[in-house]
Amino acid sequence: MTEFVGTAADLGAEAAATVTVRVPATSANLGPGYDCFGLAIERYDEAVASLSPSGLRVDVEGIGAGEVPTDGRHLVVRAMALAWATAGLELPGVHLRCRNRIPHGGGQGSSAAAIVAGLLLGRGLLPTGTALTDDDILQLAHRMEGHPDNVAPALLGGFTLAWTRADGTAAAVRREVHPDVRAVVFTASQSSSTHHSRALLPQQVPHVDAAANVAAAALMVHALTTDPGYLLEATGDRLHQPYRAGAMPESAALMQDLRSEGIAAVISGAGPSVLALVRSELDLNRWRRPGFVAAQVPVCTAGATVTTDRSARPTSG
Repeated sequence: MTEFVGTAADLGAEAAATVTVRVPATSANLGPGYDCFGLAIERYDEAVASLSPSGLRVDVEGIGAGEVPTDGRHLVVRAMALAWATAGLELPGVHLRCRNRIPHGGGQGSSAAAIVAGLLLGRGLLPTGTALTDDDILQLAHRMEGHPDNVAPALLGGFTLAWTRADGTAAAVRREVHPDVRAVVFTASQSSSTHHSRALLPQQVPHVDAAANVAAAALMVHALTTDPGYLLEATGDRLHQPYRAGAMPESAALMQDLRSEGIAAVISGAGPSVLALVRSELDLNRWRRPGFVAAQVPVCTAGATVTTDRSARPTSG
């Protein structure tokens, strides 16, 4: 468990008093881009943190309230502590308020959002003269999450391609999404464990399947950024969705039903939510399915945003 030492007063007036962060939901993989592609969408978690002389306090509203820990085990707090540790400091008392709208375990990047929020809050609360770079934030988020496909779009917004270098560090590039592309998210009422979903994947795949995914992934970059007419073909996948279908049959069936109608649909991240990429309004009433709530959600172009108020006084908690 993270240990909290000192008080806000110990850090002096140079420490930021209040930081607000808003982080978007993300959909990873997008079909063929396993552990590489990510898309940010306009569904946000928000967190506000201020230094507190009364120690740690965590308040949670919305999704996860009453379920997630409200002590040093909270993922946002752990990320804040890591940011401070990287700067050579121990996290002091903090009052953290989280407003969660991203479903947990739904394949919409809730853990990535929490990690990114915590790292950005931690950086924002550091005393003046103590800095973490944007690349530091990406590397720390990658370390905590284990893969960069969700944390990259959460940080950068838009459509991202992320990868892990030979030395284990993460890298990412951002591309603008074609303005005609719209996202429809079918949020599943059930949750899924990313760890369990990864355990379903084989250690090896046929060469022909790997080749097909390489072609689809290359086409996907073109389809999302330049010519959305190729989205259906570009979202084909042979590396992960077929192996996970048995664990989420309703999601797999919905995805296939959409695709049979010419709609580019994929499992969102590790599932069980489904993402459809469309160029026109989708009749959501027609696609109602038990266990899913459908909503058209704009692509988020800005990524995570941070507002810092150094004029505020530390909260008493």
